[in-house]
Amino acid sequence: MPNLVLYIIGVSGCGKSTIGRSLSEKTGIPFYDGDDFHPAANIEKMKAGQALTDEDRWGWLAAINQFAQDTIQEGALIIACSALKEKYRRVLEKELEGKCKWIHLQLDFDLIAKRLEERSDHFMPPDLLASQFEDLEIPKNALHITNVEVKDTVAQILASLPKQ
Repeated sequence: MPNLVLYIIGVSGCGKSTIGRSLSEKTGIPFYDGDDFHPAANIEKMKAGQALTDEDRWGWLAAINQFAQDTIQEGALIIACSALKEKYRRVLEKELEGKCKWIHLQLDFDLIAKRLEERSDHFMPPDLLASQFEDLEIPKNALHITNVEVKDTVAQILASLPKQ
């Protein structure tokens, strides 16, 4: 596969990290979780139940983009990142035009809300899900996936990837 950044995007709880890890295991392409690039202030704000603003996100998005620019030289990579708005995606693809593939996990609000209620290992509280859906701008240039099953989702992504 050519050097690409596979951005797995969507609202919190849609399965970005799970799909990213599974896709990585299947392909050998390294996976990185965009949450790991958040500054401590962003994490604390979300833990306190406050939605992030655009201003909160700019440095985080720039850090992910710089990492992608630095790492793509080594080969393809998978990054999970909410990338809710088009302007966020423009930051994420800066200097990487033509080298990004957007994979949008698009699941039902009620299903995601149930998932968020059941998980205990994440800083994002379920109360912020509505704000994520409000901010979400459906990407026009993405593979849209509505599968719930990890295996099916990964198979759909694999079928969409360019062949070497």
